[in-house]
Amino acid sequence: MAEIHQFNHAAMATHFQARIASEERAYAAQAAQAAFDLVDTLESRLSRFRIDSDIARLADLKPGEKMRLSEPAFACLQIAKRMDEATQGAFCPTPGALKTQASLPKWDLMRGEHALLCIKGRLEFDLGAIGKGFALDRMAELLRQWDCPSFLLVAGGSSILAGDPPPDAPGWSCGLGEDNASQRFFLTHASLSGSGVAVKGAHILDPRTGKPALRQRRAWVLADTAAESDALSTACMVMGEPELQGMLAQNDTWLAFLETDQSARSIGRRVPPIEA
Repeated sequence: MAEIHQFNHAAMATHFQARIASEERAYAAQAAQAAFDLVDTLESRLSRFRIDSDIARLADLKPGEKMRLSEPAFACLQIAKRMDEATQGAFCPTPGALKTQASLPKWDLMRGEHALLCIKGRLEFDLGAIGKGFALDRMAELLRQWDCPSFLLVAGGSSILAGDPPPDAPGWSCGLGEDNASQRFFLTHASLSGSGVAVKGAHILDPRTGKPALRQRRAWVLADTAAESDALSTACMVMGEPELQGMLAQNDTWLAFLETDQSARSIGRRVPPIEA
């Protein structure tokens, strides 16, 4: 009979947790360690605080120059650009650039060369709003390769990715906010991410104005991948409701929950199973 085994790891300035349903704890531990090793590798490529990372070195590019990227950095920036376009700039991988520049830098990906081209400005990337989700997605791919498809992956409590359900359960029980949150879901093959101002204050910038995002107290998004839910939850902190409804209409697997007072309400068409 498979049991749920829990493993923990510190990376990306937060704590990662892997809960794996498996009959053999020793094998699950090996799979979890392989996933955590992957997270460490991704951090070395994606962190702006690592001076030798791909992301940090991009800041040295001048307009017209290009740099070949590692596979994970290129893949993460591909998703970031797609989410930037889907949110009409409400999510942006270079929001902090407005602190030092009059306008956001411009860049493009050169798929044939696996490279990034600097078009304008200094490329001050910050993947904090998508990097952890991207890491969870890559961890999930690796666990499936290890034949451990039943898992719940958590990054810092604000990003959750579920695989197959655990034994004798419809899914992994996850809540909006604290562990004892009243609004909960059984997640399978989906991700739930949250953003807010309760813990760190007004730290989320509206990349379109450079000012703090204060529209919601907290926002959560349910999506198919953790990179998507991470980016979208940040965008929800920035967008007004009409704009948000237009974004969610693009994809019927996206669902947002907004907290402006003491309760959360949902926007979108997806209806996940709710725990009684």
